[in-house]
Amino acid sequence: MRLSLFALFVCAAPLNAADFPNPAPAKADEPFAKQFSYTKAGEYLDGVGVNWTRNRDCITCHTNMPYLTARPLLKGDTGWKEVRKYLEDDVKSWSNGGQPQGTAYIVATAFALAFNDAHQTGELHPATRTALDRMFDPYRRTSEWAWLKCEWPPLEHDDYYGATLAALAIGYAPGDYAKTDKARRGLEHLRLYFKKRPAPDLHHTAMLLWASTKIDGLMTADEQKKAIAALKAKQRKDGGWSLPSLGDYVRRDKNRTPNDAKADSDGYGTGFVAFVLLQAGAKPADAEIVNAVKWLKANQRESGRWFTRSLNTDKAHYIANAGTAFCVLALIEAGERVNK
Repeated sequence: MRLSLFALFVCAAPLNAADFPNPAPAKADEPFAKQFSYTKAGEYLDGVGVNWTRNRDCITCHTNMPYLTARPLLKGDTGWKEVRKYLEDDVKSWSNGGQPQGTAYIVATAFALAFNDAHQTGELHPATRTALDRMFDPYRRTSEWAWLKCEWPPLEHDDYYGATLAALAIGYAPGDYAKTDKARRGLEHLRLYFKKRPAPDLHHTAMLLWASTKIDGLMTADEQKKAIAALKAKQRKDGGWSLPSLGDYVRRDKNRTPNDAKADSDGYGTGFVAFVLLQAGAKPADAEIVNAVKWLKANQRESGRWFTRSLNTDKAHYIANAGTAFCVLALIEAGERVNK
C-alpha cells in the first residue's frame, strides 16, 4: 500500500536488520537457481517481508500481507512472528485512539491475520476479530469499497479486489466467525455487491472463485465451472501462466502501453492460478497442476524469488514478492513436501 497508509504504531524491539538481508531489486535477467529450494524462497520472503514492515511501517498487498500467508508454512519461525506482532499491535492501537488508514488497510490486515490464524493455531485471535469487525464500517457509511487506486494492478487499482479480499478474510477466519452477526451482515453486503457487479477481468474472477470456495453464495456452480475453464485455457505450453493474460492492463508510461497478453509465463500468474485451481478442487495429479509444478520448480531464481514483471512500471517489480508467496502456497498445496 502507499506510504500515506503508514501505521502509527511501530513494532517494539525489532531484531537486528542484518538478521534478514534485504534482497536486491527484482530483475528479469536474474539467473535461474540451479536447484529448487524452499529454504531460499523462505530467505527471500523474510528479506522483503520483514524489511518492508520495518522500513515502511505499513501493510501492503504485494509484500508483507502475502508474506504472512506463505512464510509460516515453511521451515522455521524466522521473521513472520515479528510481522504478525506488528499487525496485532497496530490493531490494538485502533482501540487506544489510533485510526486505521482507510478500508484497504483494515481489510488487508484482517485477511493476513485470519489466514495466519487458520493455518497456525486454528483459533481466532482477538486482534483478528477486531480487524474483521471493523472491515465493513467504512462500507456501511458510503455503500462503496474505497480501495487503493494507485495504478498497481491487479492488487491496488480498483474496488473489486478489496471486496474479494474481504470475503476471503471472513472465509478463512476460524472459530465460526462467519456465523457472527457482524460477519453475516457483511456477507450480505458482499453477496449483493458481487451480484450487481461482474468481475472486471479474469484475475478478479479467480479471486472471486477462491473466495467462493470459502463462502457460500458468491458464485453458482456453473459460474465456478466457467471460471475454472477460463483459467485452464490460459495455461501456456510450458505449464505456466502469465499475469498480463489475466486482464487488460495498461502500463504507466508515456504512451500508456498495453501489457502483452502473450507474455512469457511468470511467478505470480503461475503461482496464483495454480493455487486457486487447487482451492477450487483441482488435484495434484491433474495435468494442469503437474505441469504448473514443473514450471515452478524449474523457474525459481538464485535469490529464491520467482520473477514477475510489474504491470505498471519497470522501476520496481513488487508484484514478484506476492508472486513468490503464491508460488510457495501452490507448491505446498500441490503436495511438494516441506522438510520441517
